[in-house]
Amino acid sequence: MQLSLLTQLRQQNPVVLNISNFVTVQDVANGLNAIGASPIMSEEVAEAEALVQMSGAVALNLGAFTQQQLTQIRQTGKLANQYHKPLIVDPVAIGAVAYRRTIATQLLQDFQVDIIRGNAGEIAALADVTWQAKGIDAGAGDGDLVAIAQAAAQKQHCVVILSGPIDVITDGQRVVQIQNGTPLFQLHVGSGDMLSSIVAAFAAVSAGDYFTAAQTACLVFASAGERVAAQLSQERPGTFAAQLIDELHLITTEAVVQIARYTVRKDE
Repeated sequence: MQLSLLTQLRQQNPVVLNISNFVTVQDVANGLNAIGASPIMSEEVAEAEALVQMSGAVALNLGAFTQQQLTQIRQTGKLANQYHKPLIVDPVAIGAVAYRRTIATQLLQDFQVDIIRGNAGEIAALADVTWQAKGIDAGAGDGDLVAIAQAAAQKQHCVVILSGPIDVITDGQRVVQIQNGTPLFQLHVGSGDMLSSIVAAFAAVSAGDYFTAAQTACLVFASAGERVAAQLSQERPGTFAAQLIDELHLITTEAVVQIARYTVRKDE
């Protein structure tokens, strides 16, 4: 785990270009800003090339889009490849909505993604594994989550983050599992989208080591949420959301080290 990336992120203040879900755009922007990155949002394809060029990484969220916006998403993804910018995709609800799955499959053929972050239902869909997804929620299934994440990573030729009570991060072979976190993440709709863009911020300063960037981002984010939850005597989603932004700004590498719980394995 390379927690020095958090320090590098704050020193370099990378620009992260987001094609966002309108439901969570403010959460994403505030989360990125709090942790030390510089968010920029766009809904206009005409500015895509200029914004990709100035960015350190690109995050594409498929949570809410129109046909017109798909043109921008596709073009932005291709430009990220052209200009060698880390490309992160959040395939929201593709396990529950057939149309979204079709669109995501097409997009992933149009450009090469570097990191995909999703819940169990979304990642299972990418791995062609049967899973009872429910809307934006992970749903339920009997599969081995590590094997599912590895299969998706191998199929998409990228790093995969399967978010849940235990986050699974894999490049198809190596696997890191992060036990930190809190159930309060599930009560704040913007948490997953925020994490995806924060992963992009870490990727921007990782010198191309996206596996390390993904696991470090997940550990920092999960630790921040856990630290906030420890201060609350009841489940207060609104309070949690506000204090999560504060904690992302204040959290230190030393604080993460104190509570970090994760395992590392490499399949032979």
